[in-house]
This record gives sequence, C-alpha cells and structure tokens, in this order.
Amino acid sequence: MPTISSKGERLPASPIRKLVPYAEAAKARGTKVYHLNIGQPDIPTPVVALESVWHEPARIIEYTHSAGNESYRRKLAETYYKGVGIEIDPKDIIVTVGGSEGLLIAMTVCMDAGDEALVPEPFYANYNGFAAESGIILKPINSTIETDFALPPIEEFERYITPRTKAILICNPNNPTGYLYSREELEVLRDLVKKYDLFLFCDEVYREFCYDGAVHHSVLNLEGIEQNVVMIDSVSKRYSMCGARIGTIISRNREVTAAALRVGQARLCPPFYEQIAAEAAVDTPKSYFEQVHQEYTDRRNYIVNALNEIPGVHCPMPRGAFYAMVRLPIDDCDRFARWMLEEFSYQGQTVMVAPGTGFYANPALGKDEVRIAYVLKVDDLKNAVTCLREGLKAYPGRTNL
Repeated sequence: MPTISSKGERLPASPIRKLVPYAEAAKARGTKVYHLNIGQPDIPTPVVALESVWHEPARIIEYTHSAGNESYRRKLAETYYKGVGIEIDPKDIIVTVGGSEGLLIAMTVCMDAGDEALVPEPFYANYNGFAAESGIILKPINSTIETDFALPPIEEFERYITPRTKAILICNPNNPTGYLYSREELEVLRDLVKKYDLFLFCDEVYREFCYDGAVHHSVLNLEGIEQNVVMIDSVSKRYSMCGARIGTIISRNREVTAAALRVGQARLCPPFYEQIAAEAAVDTPKSYFEQVHQEYTDRRNYIVNALNEIPGVHCPMPRGAFYAMVRLPIDDCDRFARWMLEEFSYQGQTVMVAPGTGFYANPALGKDEVRIAYVLKVDDLKNAVTCLREGLKAYPGRTNL
C-alpha cells in the first residue's frame, strides 16, 4: 500500500473539531452538549443576505471571476471599507473561499518553503495547518495570560528574526484570546516591519466585535508600510455566515494581488450564490450590528464573571472577538475536554471546550487552558458554566481545588 506524503503526516488535526466524535457519542447517549468549542454564532444571518439568494433569478450557476465578482469588490471598497475608514481600490481585493483560503494563498504567494513568520501565541489553531500546507515555518512569540495576552515586547520579536524571516502574522481582535491590539502596539509592529522589510499579515475578521468603547485599528491604515501589508477578512462572523465561505485578501501591493489572482485562477472562482449573499450583506442595517454588539457584550460579561467565580479558574476580560482563553485547575486540557464528553454529565448535560494546547506551537504550553467561545445565549451559558463548575469538582486530574 502506498504511503502518504510527509506533509500529509505533519498536517495537524483541528483542536476545535477533533473531539466531535466524542460529542456525537455523548448526544447519542442522550446527553445535551453545550458547544463552547467553536466560533459558530447563533445570531441570525441578516435577512437582506438571505433574500438576495431566495430572489436571485439566475437559471445557470456560472463560473464567477477568479478575483470575485467586480460588483462585490467595488461595493466592498466603496461602501463597506470606506464606511469603516479604510480607503482601498477594488483592484486591491481578491475574493477567496473564506478567510482561511485567503491566508493560505497569502502565505503561498508571499513566502517560499522554509521561510519563517513570527506570530504571537496562542494563535488561531488552523494557522498551524496553513503553515504546514504552504511549507513555511511559524516562529511563536509567547504572550501570557498574566498580561491578558497583550502583544509581547517588540524585543522578543526582534530576537527571533533570522535571514529566513519573511513576515509577521497577527489576528486583531485576537482568536483565541479576545485581545484587541492598540494603535500603539500596531505602530511598534509597523516600525519593525519597516526596519526589516517584512510582510505584515493581519487577520481582521472580528473587526466588528470590540467592547467597552474600544476602537479597532486596521493595519491598512498604518502609514509607511502600504506595500508590506496583507489583510485577511471574511463575512463569516460579521454577518453570521460561516457556511458561506467568502473571504478576501486585501493588499495595495499589486505583485501580491496579481500572484493571488493566479492562485485564484487555478482554483477557478469563489462560489456563485455566496458572493451574491455577501454583496447584499453589505447593506445590512446599522441596527443589526447594534443588537449583535449588545448581545455579545452581555454574553461576555456574564461568562467571564461567572468563570472567575469558580475556585481556581482565571479568565481575562476580552476586549474583542467572542473568545476567551481560560486557565483551569486541571492537569491536561486535552484529557479534561475528552473526559467531559466521555465520562461526565450533570443533570443530563455537559460542555465541549477547545483544548488550549492546540493554540500553541510549543507543546509544553496551554496544558491548563481551554478556549471558550461565548456564542450561545446567556441562559445556555449559565447551564454550561454550571456543568463546567461541577465537572471541575469531579475531574480526577483536578489541581489546586
């Protein structure tokens, strides 16, 4: 029997999804599972997006442009991005099959195999997979729960720069920590990018989710590195359209967008109906976002405060996105997450969390952490926290209780 490639063997399983079989088995036993493991909002998709598909008169589902529909790219530039203070040309935009493909393409066209990208950790787990697919090397710079996962000192970044360093990768607001980088932190990164002439990749898919009056600052507005910036965006979270798989690569560097387009031509095009829905979603009324913002603020405030009341638990207050990294009094987060699904239930209910180890490149880190996605209604979050509290009491590998 032929063997798969070494690259295929190295591809990591998703820490967010690898426990799905255990959750399905728990449900089959009649246990209700509260999914705090994945950023799938329960917020309704805007009606304007749904109706655009329902009323689309096309009778042939045709190939679209490899860069994405021109009308969509123009509407993004002239309406959406201009509305959030970002001035770009439609030609700066390549529509991708989700933000995931966008980042994978960016890595592929900006970096050669063996090149290095510096990334603060913990970081979105799938970055590991994208790096393995594109052949690049992620060099993690550790941030800690003690500082609420703030940007590590810039001296740490500079210490890790080698002749193979080609890029810095950040997510702002951050998944999995919920940390929102300040203008000052971004300007420090800008100066480093300029000094070493690096690419700055930034995943900004959670732009709309900022709390306590905090303001999101886009890397596209950093002066002096216009040709270095590659921004990744997506409709998944903004409009609760995760299954639509529409994202974007945005860069003023025309060599980057030209190369990204060549990759786009090889995979032919982004999907037909999803672009129609995404274009219509740009017209989502402001009231939708106001309601969503209030809902997530309430969820965040409840779950962070409730978690911090559990003995031995520490959860920083996120300022963006809808995730929190939580330190638990446990010996091994992977073991704990599986145990909660296989061996524990409280009043017929249990919780599914994402083990923290999957968000670090260093296997020694994150063993007592889990990522929580507060994407459920407050009443469900209350039940989930109760299950988690009771689970921590019963878990055989508990510590500091």
